[in-house]
Amino acid sequence: MTKMKEKKHNWLLYALVTMCTWGVWMTFSDPTLGNIYLGIPEAFPSEMVYVVWALSMIPCALLALHNIKWKLDVRPKSMALSMGVGLLGAGGQLVLFLALKYAPSYLVMPMISVAPIVTVLLSATFLKEKVSKLGILGIVLAFVAIICFAMPSDTGGEGGAQGWLWILLAAVVFICWGTQAFVMKLANNSTPDAESVFVYMAIAAVVLIPVAFLLKAPAELTAYGWAAPTKVFFVQILNAIGAFTLVYANRYGKAMVIAPLADACSPVICCLLSIILLAIAGLDAMPTFWQIGGMVAAISCVLIFSRE
Repeated sequence: MTKMKEKKHNWLLYALVTMCTWGVWMTFSDPTLGNIYLGIPEAFPSEMVYVVWALSMIPCALLALHNIKWKLDVRPKSMALSMGVGLLGAGGQLVLFLALKYAPSYLVMPMISVAPIVTVLLSATFLKEKVSKLGILGIVLAFVAIICFAMPSDTGGEGGAQGWLWILLAAVVFICWGTQAFVMKLANNSTPDAESVFVYMAIAAVVLIPVAFLLKAPAELTAYGWAAPTKVFFVQILNAIGAFTLVYANRYGKAMVIAPLADACSPVICCLLSIILLAIAGLDAMPTFWQIGGMVAAISCVLIFSRE
């Protein structure tokens, strides 16, 4: 009984690890902060970042295999669902790079950041997941936080959008990432261990590496030697660790709760760290009205979900 109770409540711990690792990852993925504190060139190709991210999944995948004594679940249904999780996540990442070629981030990211609404709708419809009235309030606050962080802080420094293709591409990412969390729950329900799900996610990420090379000339991707990719690797492995613990969170918790929670609260950590680090560097570090509102909503969301 104690063991069952412990597992039931582990989802929040795993979700908190995801929030923290993704928050730090977001902070140093910013070209300005990455350049100031890690020496990563601001012009480092985003396609190469994808390649490094995919490779950073491998150490966590090996750890996952070690945890299950190298006995990977090879049943067709489990493999298909787990690969689906990986392809949705990695595919969305690649499409995001394309979208950002046609429109600035302040237009693309607001559309993508509310992807958890897809997870909530799919989970409520097909998994019949339910939460308490307090939990519903937490989900609402999570969406408020996501929207607040998606609001542009300064639209004057970036160029406008080129045509309408970016809307279609951003919609693809929105659907991919929103569906991913739902499929992750299905995969966890069909396999005896969360580790197998993550291993297939890593495989899917690596499988799409050649596509990144098709999006940009290999010479441009390899123009920075080994120093920059090595630094990027230590940033991107934080994302991989967060993805690893997210699989566990979805295994023990409700997808319609976890997806908004992770997406709402990671930006809080990112915002706070960015403010501190920018201030240390002598740059403007004042949070916007929307960022302050997002932090308040997200922290309230965490407190509510800790009681779920």
